[in-house]
Amino acid sequence: MKRRFLLLSTCLLPLLTHAQTTALQSFPVSAVHLLDSPFQQAQQTDKAYMLALSADRLLAPYQTEAGIQPKAERYGNWENTGLDGHMGGHYLSALALMYAATGDAQVQQRLTYMVDELDRCQQQNGNGYLGGVPGGKAMWAQVKAGNIKANSFGLNDKWVPLYNLHKTIAGLRDAYLIGGNAKAKGMLIKLTDWFVDLTAGLTDAQIQDMLRSEHGGLNEVFADVASLTGDAKYLKLAQRFSHRVVLEPLLAGKDVLNGMHANTQIPKVIGFERVAEVGGDPVWGNAAAFFWKTVVDNRTVSIGGNSVSEHFNPADNFTSMLESTEGPETCNTYNMLKLSKELYLASGDTKYLDFYERATYNHILSSQHPSEGGFVYFTPMRPRHYRVYSQPQEGFWCCVGSGLENHGKYGELVYAHRDQKELLVNLFLPSRLTWAEQGLTLTQQTKFPFEEQSQLQLQLKKPRTFALSIRQPSWVPAGQLTLKVNGKPVTPTTTEPGYATLTRKWRSGDVVTVALPMHTTAEYMPDHSPWVSFVHGPVVLAAVTDTTDLAGLHADSKRMAHVPSGPLYPVEEAPLLVSTSQNVADGIKPVAGKPLTFSAAGLINSEQYRNVQLVPFYQIQDARYMVYWPVTTPEGLAARKEEIRRRDAEKRALEARTVDQVTPGEQQPESDHNFQSDRSETGVYRNRHWRHAAGWFSYQLRNPKREARALRVTYSGGDRNRQFTILINGTPLAKVELKGNQKSDFYDQEYALPEALRGTNASTTLTVKFEAAPGSTAGGVYDVRLLR
Repeated sequence: MKRRFLLLSTCLLPLLTHAQTTALQSFPVSAVHLLDSPFQQAQQTDKAYMLALSADRLLAPYQTEAGIQPKAERYGNWENTGLDGHMGGHYLSALALMYAATGDAQVQQRLTYMVDELDRCQQQNGNGYLGGVPGGKAMWAQVKAGNIKANSFGLNDKWVPLYNLHKTIAGLRDAYLIGGNAKAKGMLIKLTDWFVDLTAGLTDAQIQDMLRSEHGGLNEVFADVASLTGDAKYLKLAQRFSHRVVLEPLLAGKDVLNGMHANTQIPKVIGFERVAEVGGDPVWGNAAAFFWKTVVDNRTVSIGGNSVSEHFNPADNFTSMLESTEGPETCNTYNMLKLSKELYLASGDTKYLDFYERATYNHILSSQHPSEGGFVYFTPMRPRHYRVYSQPQEGFWCCVGSGLENHGKYGELVYAHRDQKELLVNLFLPSRLTWAEQGLTLTQQTKFPFEEQSQLQLQLKKPRTFALSIRQPSWVPAGQLTLKVNGKPVTPTTTEPGYATLTRKWRSGDVVTVALPMHTTAEYMPDHSPWVSFVHGPVVLAAVTDTTDLAGLHADSKRMAHVPSGPLYPVEEAPLLVSTSQNVADGIKPVAGKPLTFSAAGLINSEQYRNVQLVPFYQIQDARYMVYWPVTTPEGLAARKEEIRRRDAEKRALEARTVDQVTPGEQQPESDHNFQSDRSETGVYRNRHWRHAAGWFSYQLRNPKREARALRVTYSGGDRNRQFTILINGTPLAKVELKGNQKSDFYDQEYALPEALRGTNASTTLTVKFEAAPGSTAGGVYDVRLLR
């Protein structure tokens, strides 16, 4: 198997000019066996979690939609509130990866069972369709007829059904190509043909309208089917399912990402790259590379993650990143790694590996509880906050689905090769590569990052001459990566960009030792604000501050349980660093006798935290932590403390009063609050999301203790001549006329709630509706809160 997919038939060969510009190929996951390390432990923990899941419960949505009596009740959480079946697709991919990585027979049996049962559903449907979308058949009939009603997280009143189906079709692809299940191939093609038929009568404009709804990476998987079958009709389908609103600015080199839902866009861009590879058009690949650059260089924090509350924050202002409890989303990094892999294989540029390594060690590895299992949705960068973890039978968020996949594919890019002439070592991870075609086994033994070297031992059936290229990481200064062969220093034969290469006749038993000196550096926020994190080599260092008030540490099945909801600790009480050095990292000192453990005692301006120790972030679990630290000089200390106190006090006071809150225009918060509307639109103004309507829009807010006393709504000072009514549970609360506000871009208005909502018999769910007066507009609304 070349690259990720089988060779194309001749009908697509003329299109392959882009894909053939490099012979760089990755090894299948099945060729790389992990050895003892935190990565192997994470792999085994993930395997136990996925085997704890019930295949029959995951299959139930598919069976119900196919008219087959389910064998078990479907799971709850996102699996029975509209996104039913999305986890089944992730599960196929995860099982395929885990079987390839471990060869575990039980995992293979589970994969075979899932495919067989899904095959029954597809056959019962009779037209190639396979999905768990509730009421999906009727909805797809509407779409086929051209009746399309799309918004960012909905299509014809269903919760992102295209996104849902992407997980299924990607799961079938992976079951075949990675897991080796032959039956899945035919199912994959049938489902793709169903998509071809579904959209055959739609115009390109109608499809583009439909693509406003989150749809995962459908263009990627359609391009994969084109690669697999050699049939150009699937490449055309991939091109039609490429969202032009996102693609065209990237083609022009324009960054318009502020405020966009981050993980909606990344899979689309992976698809742009795959269409470029399969279709032989490097222009779309250039667009993908531009996207990667602006996200990684301008929007990514030190752990390799991006986004606040699932959206791209302003590239020039990371304040929300430091204030929010909803920091980088794991799904985003899962997809950025997929994009990085594709771009690396297409270009050979090791900058993609530098990011891949950083994000893998610090975000992905930290996103699973190492002993108990469970996956993280948000990783807050807010000082002294924490993460929460899913439980196998409770949580079925998107980051559980991608989390199931993450820890089975650590071996996918440790090694690569160019044709049969060069073997590339990309990551320093204990593992054994079997390159059967070359009669070669390479065993990499290392305790990296706890030791600054790695040892590569070769076993060959017979001596062979080839190039062995060792990646030169960006965190090793030029000239400091040194090599020995069988204990003797050697000089690289060639040094191509990003690699040190040894070309020689290799013999079985040869050992190459790679020296990897690491240094501690200070990395500031991408907006250059005075907040700093510390990185040793590629490993982000962080400190535990305490283990108190970890509300919902192991999330239950409630819709918002993936958000760490414990109290916000005052930022002004967090440890603050005071440095007289131009390089604040000079104050980070190793702790004697403790590998990869450091002290910042000489910098910390707080007796309470002076003796905290900095360790790899991935080692920190079940605790509040510091990744980013406020930093100042002795002269600026008093002013810096006051600035932090002032900025944080108002936010914490508002959070303490908030019973429930929704941000209009942001996908997940609206979905979690049962958004409904008629003739409603959304957008972004001054980096804040808004929603308005010519008809109406509504949310269901939770008031479990009936303690809400007021509704607070945020408006824009620029909106005027707009009249609408706010209703609570169908009863008018206030008539509103927006006349503009000369004093501020944004202002807040509080509306007292009636006494009737406070009684013991009052509803604990309040439907807040904004209804436009005839000929007018309701909103724009920027924030909606119930306040104590």
